[in-house]
Amino acid sequence: MRKSRVETAETRRRIVEIAAREFTGKGIHATGLADVMAEAGLSHGGFYRHFDSKDHLVAEACTSGMTDVIGKLEAAATASAAQDGFKAIVDAYVSAGHRDNAARGCPIAGMGSELIRSEAETRAAATDSLDRLLALLVKHADEAEPEAARSKAVFALAAMIGGITMARIMTDADASMAVLQEVREHLDAL
Repeated sequence: MRKSRVETAETRRRIVEIAAREFTGKGIHATGLADVMAEAGLSHGGFYRHFDSKDHLVAEACTSGMTDVIGKLEAAATASAAQDGFKAIVDAYVSAGHRDNAARGCPIAGMGSELIRSEAETRAAATDSLDRLLALLVKHADEAEPEAARSKAVFALAAMIGGITMARIMTDADASMAVLQEVREHLDAL
């Protein structure tokens, strides 16, 4: 029996959600399509009914993962009554929780080194994801001039992604926490 369009769309959404976690947590090349499909309860052969290629899935997973991250960061900014939204975003992103849960974190931080060598479609999705995250930072930058807000957002995002990546790499827990703290403090001073 053929699946309805609703069931097909739900299956595709589930595959993308699982792929976003796997690619972000383990890396693009370390994640096999068979593993993603198995976790979704599907056969490997069914993959091509939903996607043209692994790159196509990576692009959609990057977009989906970033949508989730932006939603969490926007919620943090909105909920911050005692602090400004920009600081709340930085604090939520550059945190031990984000560091320790790469699979549910920022896809750019999790896949960045692999994304730079990806197909154009995948890099375009990653670029769009970066642009959306930058727009969120610009929105909360509290700068009078648009150029100043954009500059602040670009600098902050580069420090945030670099800081979380460094903290994940470090084997010494204290040094890792120090990186997160230093990045937050320097960005708070902007």
